[in-house]
Amino acid sequence: MLLLTFEGIDGSGKSTQAQLLAEHLQEQGHETLLVREPGGTELSEEIRSLLLQPDLNVHPMAELLLFSAARTQLVGERIRPALNAGRIVICDRFYDSTTAYQGAGRKVAAPSWLQSFHRRVTDGLVPDRTFLVDLDPETAQARRDDGPTEGDRMEAEDQTFYHRVAEAYDALAAEHPDRFRRLDGTRSIDALHATIRTDVEALLDDATGTPQASTGSSDP
Repeated sequence: MLLLTFEGIDGSGKSTQAQLLAEHLQEQGHETLLVREPGGTELSEEIRSLLLQPDLNVHPMAELLLFSAARTQLVGERIRPALNAGRIVICDRFYDSTTAYQGAGRKVAAPSWLQSFHRRVTDGLVPDRTFLVDLDPETAQARRDDGPTEGDRMEAEDQTFYHRVAEAYDALAAEHPDRFRRLDGTRSIDALHATIRTDVEALLDDATGTPQASTGSSDP
């Protein structure tokens, strides 16, 4: 029915919001699938475990391809079937993360090349809505430092890297205003959830009779 994705730099609070939305929709009686990237399938979780190892030396292009391989598996094995069955799919990260982190953060590829690449990786699947939880890199870093777990390989990157990532997200939101909803990550968890919930309820009204997320558009 709908594909809803959550984006933002590490520490923004996007995962919390994805979880809260999934719980809310399930309570409302909607069949909902919550997945994360990389992950969500046996193969994708193995790739996640490999990619996030703190001491692993990964070539930037290899990193991009591994994240994308995990995405292809997730789309084919779980996301597409769920959408075809009329379920709402919530994905904690999707291809916009690759554009921001590998494209801009790692400086691996230009956005124009990545647009075509993402289309092949996802078989043309485009989110109906992308919620970008916007938070400056310094505040996000402070949150990560205060977190209960040790940071992974991506979270260990410096502020220069995260500023490039944040700027890429800014550009994506500006380029695709119909799909993106920017959210102030400094607001309370409850306030953000209320805003997201209102937007999704409007989407659900508009999507009556729509079997799956949009495909084949000019986005990505």
